[in-house]
This record gives sequence, C-alpha cells and structure tokens, in this order.
Amino acid sequence: MTMPFYVAPEQVMKDRAEYAQKGIARGRSLVASVYDAGILIVAENPSRTLHKVSEIYDRMAFAGVGKYNEFDQLRVAGVRHADLKGFAYSREDVDARSLANLYAQYLGNVFTHEMKPLEVEILVAELTDPGDGAQIYHISYDGTVTDEDLFAVLGGETDTISERFSSAYADGWDLDTALRAAVTALAGPDRTLGPGDLEVAVLSRANGRRAFRRLLNDELARRLQP
Repeated sequence: MTMPFYVAPEQVMKDRAEYAQKGIARGRSLVASVYDAGILIVAENPSRTLHKVSEIYDRMAFAGVGKYNEFDQLRVAGVRHADLKGFAYSREDVDARSLANLYAQYLGNVFTHEMKPLEVEILVAELTDPGDGAQIYHISYDGTVTDEDLFAVLGGETDTISERFSSAYADGWDLDTALRAAVTALAGPDRTLGPGDLEVAVLSRANGRRAFRRLLNDELARRLQP
C-alpha cells in the first residue's frame, strides 16, 4: 500500500489563492463608486449580452469579475435568495449585508474544502435610506468581505486602478464626473475606452423603488464628453 503525499495546509491554501488570483487577473476590472444621487458601477466589458453588472433586487446591484459562468451562477442564486426572502417576509428584510454574508460563506467553503476555488470577485451594492447613504460590499474568492465606504475596485490591476481613482475622488461629486474618473482609472494613460468598451449601471434615488438602471451607448457618449 502506497502512502499518499503530504502537503502542508499552508501550501495548499497558498496554491489555491494563487490559482484564483491568476484567473481573476486575466479578466477586466470594474469600479464602483458612491456619487451624489446613488452608486455608479463601471466595468470594462465590450460584450452587449454577457453582463458583469446586474440588478439583484429593488435597490440592490450585483457585479462580478473573473470567470463569467462562475459569478453568473452566484448572481442567479442571489436573485433567488432575495426573491424568496422578500416573498416569505417582506421586501424591507432583503438587504445587501445578509446577501454579502451568504456569498462569503459559500465562497469560503469552496475555497477551504474543494480542490478548485472559484475564480471570482463579486460586489453587492445597496442604495439605502437617504440618511444611511449607500452600502458596498466586496467579497473575494476566499470569502473575505470588505465593507467599502466610498468606492471599490475589483479584478485586474486592482492596486494601480485604485490609486488612479482615489487621486481623482471627490466627496459628493455628480454622475458625469464620477463616470469620467472611473473610465480614466480603468483605461490608464496608454489606452482610451469608449462607450462600446464599457458596461455602466447606476443605483439612483431618482429611479424610485427599482433603483437600478443601465446607461446605454448614446447616454454614455454624451456623459463622457468633457
């Protein structure tokens, strides 16, 4: 009888983390930011049918980077969970924090117990009552949850894009200013991103209960003009 090879748990976790990070880094990034009327989410995504950003409930949005089929399964599961909870209790009982914790538990279990971790980072955003502002939760591949106060950057060159965006961030800025800053941060100094390269959505207080709205190419082109 042959003895199985022993691998230290620390090495197993390190290998899984590197595997997930490489998969996520191959994808394109996204930026989410608070602005004066809500939350803006800007993703580099030339596809018109495979969405990185979606509505998940009345005043909540979901965004993902990494392996599309994996984060889209998480999106569908989140929609079902939110619908069932809202139906069984009330719509006010559905909130981003509980959904983020649910995602974190699932991603953490997969990372710890399965051979292959999920190659995803996801974001859950909620537009709360005017006095409470907005909530943005960033959930990583290993189940770590980060409560972001002002903005979040997922996927790709996270540190570089975060540095670019934070240098331009202004408290209480309007949608057009925030959008141009996010696109500039995603593009960097050597590229230009146009409306056809972007997927943009907002959670806006002006939209009522269904706060989620996509910004289509014509509106994007107009808002990106300096």
